[in-house]
Amino acid sequence: MLNYLKTIKPMKRAIMFDAIFNPKSVAIIGASRTPGKVGYEILARILRSGFQGFVHPVNPNASEIQGLRCYPTILDIPEAVDLAVVAVPASIVPQVIEECGKKGVKASIVLSAGFREIGPDGLMTEALIVRLSRKYGMRLLGPNCLGIIDTFTPINASFAPQMPRRGNVAFISQSGALATSLLSWAFQEGIGFSTIVTLGNRADLDETDFLDYLSKDPHTKAIAIYMEGVKRGQEFRSVASKVSRRKPILVLKAGVSESGAKAVSSHTGSLAGSEAVYEAVFRSSCILRAKSVEDLFDMIKAFSTQPIPEGRGTFILTNAGGPAILAADALENFRIGLPSLPSEVVDKLRANLPAAAGYHNPIDLLGDAMAYRYAFALKTLLSEDNLKNGIVILTPQAMTQPLETAKVLVEARKDFPGKVLLASFLGGVEVQDAIRLLASEGIPNFAYPERASYALAMLISYMEFRRREPSHPIPSPSVDYDFVKQYLSMVRREERVNLVGFEALQIVKAYGIPTVPCGLARTSEEAVRLAEALGYPVALKVSSPHILHKTDVGGVRLGLESKESVSEAFESIMRSVRGLMPQATIYGIEVHKMAVSGKEVIVGINRDPQFGPVIMFGLGGIYANLLRDVSFRLAPLMAEEALEMIYETKAGMLLRGMRGEKPSDLEALLEILYRVSQLAMDFREIVEMDLNPIFVYAEGKGCVVVDAKMTIET
Repeated sequence: MLNYLKTIKPMKRAIMFDAIFNPKSVAIIGASRTPGKVGYEILARILRSGFQGFVHPVNPNASEIQGLRCYPTILDIPEAVDLAVVAVPASIVPQVIEECGKKGVKASIVLSAGFREIGPDGLMTEALIVRLSRKYGMRLLGPNCLGIIDTFTPINASFAPQMPRRGNVAFISQSGALATSLLSWAFQEGIGFSTIVTLGNRADLDETDFLDYLSKDPHTKAIAIYMEGVKRGQEFRSVASKVSRRKPILVLKAGVSESGAKAVSSHTGSLAGSEAVYEAVFRSSCILRAKSVEDLFDMIKAFSTQPIPEGRGTFILTNAGGPAILAADALENFRIGLPSLPSEVVDKLRANLPAAAGYHNPIDLLGDAMAYRYAFALKTLLSEDNLKNGIVILTPQAMTQPLETAKVLVEARKDFPGKVLLASFLGGVEVQDAIRLLASEGIPNFAYPERASYALAMLISYMEFRRREPSHPIPSPSVDYDFVKQYLSMVRREERVNLVGFEALQIVKAYGIPTVPCGLARTSEEAVRLAEALGYPVALKVSSPHILHKTDVGGVRLGLESKESVSEAFESIMRSVRGLMPQATIYGIEVHKMAVSGKEVIVGINRDPQFGPVIMFGLGGIYANLLRDVSFRLAPLMAEEALEMIYETKAGMLLRGMRGEKPSDLEALLEILYRVSQLAMDFREIVEMDLNPIFVYAEGKGCVVVDAKMTIET
């Protein structure tokens, strides 16, 4: 069935978004006279939203619905129709889409369920409505979605029970139920939205389309997304990388467990589950990742109300020590320290605050702090040029004035509009009026001080991304492309997918990656001759496309230092392997020059079906899977990304040198990462590859690949 969908010719993505978000006329196909039915509720919501365009109910069994003339079919409407909202049984949706196409409708929103989510028959029907839409140049949202909202048009063509407040955050959701829940929550918190989109099955329009459109929407300051997966991975990454430089993208990604990872043979493949790949995508595209609905909501509150910070300098102002310490600890977890206050600021605070107050960062005004004390301290701190961000904490105590203190924050916001100001007023009913005032004036309140710290950390992360120079791809290294092309063609002609270690080493060597000298022996005599030529000590390894984990079948012998030991090891390996895996094809025994040991790391390739080649780096040897000390990036690697990959692992700490140990040759290791990235981009048929272990030597001494595995597409 999926192959059937692929036969549909793609159409140009010149999307008529005005027809969706700002239509002049809307037809509700399947409009109903019965309250509670989808067709009734959608029509009622459009009318209640204040939509100023024409609204045309369509139902062959009614002449009038909710005071509007009703038409038998969309073809009977005398005026042009920009948008069709379809709420009829799935079985007749293809007929309706055909009629919409003939009418010249520019876009349709199919609310109806009963498509790919129910199985093969539904998938076939879904493919048909996509094909019909493209036949007439009409775009389709859904099916099986909950509709859209635009608060500036305004229009509410969705199942949301109420029109959200007008705001500056757009929300794209693959879950309609989550979208309506978030809207209800946001309404209570005073948070508004510019646009809401529920994607449903994403048969045509998807998150990438809307991300591109919303990046140009003047009413949208930030874009929040709830996603379970991405349809066009590489296009999404490309679009998101450009959009995030203009507007923050806040994503809550569900389905992060590794239980759904495919079974693979290589270390890289087994470690590169969907979670690791998405994390790499978000990093490379500077998408801010929420780990929970609470995270997402906190980011929405912060980005919708606050300016992008002008620096990292942060102060915490409080009337209680405990919550301030929690906030400071949370900031420290995000590597945001609290700067020491200049002596003149400390002197000014000391001269005007009680002797027992805390004059250093955090600034503790004491439990009896009234609003005037907050006002003085807040103005003093915000007037300091190097303090760009403030978290104000209030706990209800005997002398506390929550509402009056909230008014102090409101005035401070007006006086210092370029600085970030977040509140954490703790408590229940006694602080509710203050919190409502803060929300109405664009100052978000966080129920816990750690949440305020989290929100500020996300603002600062985005600031630092915006300040970075755009990354640039690494220069293409000199490689023997033709050799690799011919070698892989030979393997495919033999209808093999797994290359033996000797072959994989030849390929990476052709890309300028240093490897241990080695050769292939078919007899014990050949093994001895190779060992003599390479020089002792040597290692022997079985060479078979059917044996991926050689040590498990006694297929490896190390540190051989004589003719006799090589001959005996050859025969021993052959006996062991033939006894344990009699059906395996054995090409011979690889003879490797033993390399001087160094720090062991792994570099690998895994090809993700959505995003393409993924590069892995981490601690190598037998610990690769056990410790899972790895990092991932998407190919092609940017120059900065390769170094980031190394530094964010514990292996990177070892390579930089610890406790007086000399640093390792990071330049040589970076060169391997660059060349592996180039190999992954040049030969997309490479599905998986491990270079493990790679020995990294002291600075200036280089690296060498000791062993390699590679799997290709047939």
